[in-house]
Amino acid sequence: MTRPVDTQKLQFYMTIPSPCPYLPGRMERKIFAQLDPITGPYLNNYLTHSGFRRSQNVLYRPACENCQACKSLRVETENFVPTKSMRRIISRNRDLSSQIVYAFASDEQFALLSKYLDSRHKGGGMSDMDYSRYEMMVEECAAETQIVEYRNSDDELIACVLIDVLMDGYSMVYSFFDPDESKRSLGHYMILDHLRRCKAEDLPWLYLGYWVKESPKMDYKARFKPCQILGVYGWKNMGEADEA
Repeated sequence: MTRPVDTQKLQFYMTIPSPCPYLPGRMERKIFAQLDPITGPYLNNYLTHSGFRRSQNVLYRPACENCQACKSLRVETENFVPTKSMRRIISRNRDLSSQIVYAFASDEQFALLSKYLDSRHKGGGMSDMDYSRYEMMVEECAAETQIVEYRNSDDELIACVLIDVLMDGYSMVYSFFDPDESKRSLGHYMILDHLRRCKAEDLPWLYLGYWVKESPKMDYKARFKPCQILGVYGWKNMGEADEA
C-alpha cells in the first residue's frame, strides 16, 4: 500500500449547501473525489489520513464555509485501556462470535440493516435504502474492504460493520446492529473489538470518522482514549491548542 498518489491529477467537486445532520440550523457542504478501481486503496489511505471519509466509491470531507465543527478522530490502539464500563460491555458480549467475510451483500445483512434503520434512523438519509443500494454500498468500492459479522450462540446475525483496511489501521465505515439487543451496547462493542484487532495485528490506529464536539450523538467517540483529532497542524492529541 505504498504506491504514491499523484494528487495533482485528482478531480475534486463541491456539493451544494444542505442542512447539517449534526448541528441544527446550520448548513453543510462537502468536497469529494471519485475512487479509481486501480489506485483506489492507495488513494483511500492517502485521503483518510487527510480527514476524508469513504462512501461507496466517493471520498468526501466537510468544506463548510462558516463552520469547522467536524473533526476526524482516530484512537491510539497500543495505549488504549478500556474503562470499567467498557469492560462490562466486553463481558456482556463474550458469547458472540465474529467472522470476517468478503465484501458481498447478503439478504441476511440487508434484513438486519433495514431493521436497524427503521428503528434508529427512520426518516434519515438512508431510511429508504433498498437492496440494490445496499449492494452498491458494500460491493461497488475501489478500496480494500471487509465486513465483520457478529453472531449470537444461536448463530443469528445481530451486528455487522463495514471496515476499510489501511496501511496503519482500520477505518470503520458503517456499522449496524439489532436494535432489540440494546442491552449489549453493540455499537460500542464493535469499536472495542476492532481496537483489540488492531492491537493484535500491530496496527496503531482505529479511525472512527467525524466527531462533533457540540453534537450529543457524537459524544461516544471521544470516550475511547487516547485519541487524536485532525486540526490545522495535523493529527494532535485531543485537547491540544489547535483542536478548534
